[in-house]
Amino acid sequence: MEGNSVQESMQKAEVLIEALPYIQRFNRKIIVVKYGGSAMVDEELKKSVIQDVTLLKLVGFKPIIVHGGGKEISKWVGKVGMEPVFVNGLRKTDEDTMEVAEMVLNKVNKSLVQLVQELGVNAAGISGKDGGLLKVEKKLSDGQDIGFVGEITAVNPKILYDLLEKDFLPIVCPVGMDDAFNTYNINADDAACAIARAVEAEKLAFLTDIEGVYRDPEDKSTLISELTVSEAQELIGGGTIGGGMLPKLNNCIDAIDNGVSRVHILDGRIAHCLLLEIFTNRGIGTAILGDGEERFCHE
Repeated sequence: MEGNSVQESMQKAEVLIEALPYIQRFNRKIIVVKYGGSAMVDEELKKSVIQDVTLLKLVGFKPIIVHGGGKEISKWVGKVGMEPVFVNGLRKTDEDTMEVAEMVLNKVNKSLVQLVQELGVNAAGISGKDGGLLKVEKKLSDGQDIGFVGEITAVNPKILYDLLEKDFLPIVCPVGMDDAFNTYNINADDAACAIARAVEAEKLAFLTDIEGVYRDPEDKSTLISELTVSEAQELIGGGTIGGGMLPKLNNCIDAIDNGVSRVHILDGRIAHCLLLEIFTNRGIGTAILGDGEERFCHE
């Protein structure tokens, strides 16, 4: 019994030693985590994500959470008796829907702040309105007006730098304003990508409902651990990438082209997926990196 206990302790020590070079490499570096999908709905997964991000903060990283809330918005739109309207797969956001969306996103935002605070780390929940963080213009869908859906035109990261300097963990909900100070809903992936570019994040991590990027989406054994920008562009050009992965992969490429060192696509349905990807040699998702970047030993 005692032998088993010693062996378990040794295994824990090995895990910590394996994490050491990653902690050293990314100490004091900014990491943007786009939080969405099932990990926002399942309470246990939600706790594990917040534990992961809080641990990153406590070992010296500078995490920023950017969260969505589409499923929650849909629930509340139904609750107030409104009929959702979609144009080319995008929700049409009229003034009433925007009002509901902003209320719901702020509710989600403060619930995440509460979870972080419970773990002993100071968090500050903000939206893209605060400090002029996210400036937008109206986004059209194939030329059609879809209401108050915004395309980001500028990011002013000063409020994020101020919060990080004061040792807060910023949690951002994707709402912004245009030049006339109208409120717009923003795609959370787009917001995370724009923020990561603006702060020149070392890492951008997307928590999704898929395992990562596949060479063949029909064959789960073709999961790619590491992918250069050139390889990602080849996959897109080859037509094997489709659905929601296509804009996500384009966001990844755009982020790397604009100074982000590494982008990770992770399965948020796996508990502690962030820690497994960032602190272990093997990793569990897909890491996208610049063509000249050093590969980690994921394969």
